[in-house]
Amino acid sequence: MSTGWIVLGVLAVIAFWIFSVYNGLVALRQRVGQSFADIDVQLKQRHDLIPNLVETVKGYAGHERGTLEDVIKARNSAISAQGPAQVAAAENVLTASLGKLIALSEAYPDLKANANFQQLQSELSDIENKIAASRRFFNNAVQEYNTGIQQLPAALFAASLGFTPKEFFDLGETRTQVEQVPQVKF
Repeated sequence: MSTGWIVLGVLAVIAFWIFSVYNGLVALRQRVGQSFADIDVQLKQRHDLIPNLVETVKGYAGHERGTLEDVIKARNSAISAQGPAQVAAAENVLTASLGKLIALSEAYPDLKANANFQQLQSELSDIENKIAASRRFFNNAVQEYNTGIQQLPAALFAASLGFTPKEFFDLGETRTQVEQVPQVKF
């Protein structure tokens, strides 16, 4: 009789432990989803700002049609992208296009001095900083989740319960540009 209670107690402890590990993995997966949603919010703000920026530049540099069309095309591609890998790739293309658009201001002093353009450029810079912070938070959440599903004891049953590794929000080719130390010359 006491052996039955001991076996039942051990099974209860094992069941509680499995539920605990499972719930921990669910919480980590939810954190990854929530952090990607945070990136999505910042990207939406960026996407909403771009048409205003393009219209402002159009007034001063209308004959730069190719650059303006590239930005709009990249924005539309970024809006329709799904999942971290596809979104990251589309956003990298959009970032490159925006860089070319901002570079136009150097060729057009009137545009560079325009208060509306300066405000939009400032807002874009602020949003870029928020996106970078959101990416760091997302990548941290992915790292914790991936570690959680690969560590014992969760690794024994995580895959069978549908916990698969998540992809990082990688900068891809623009990583070398981001990691370069700025040079200051006087």
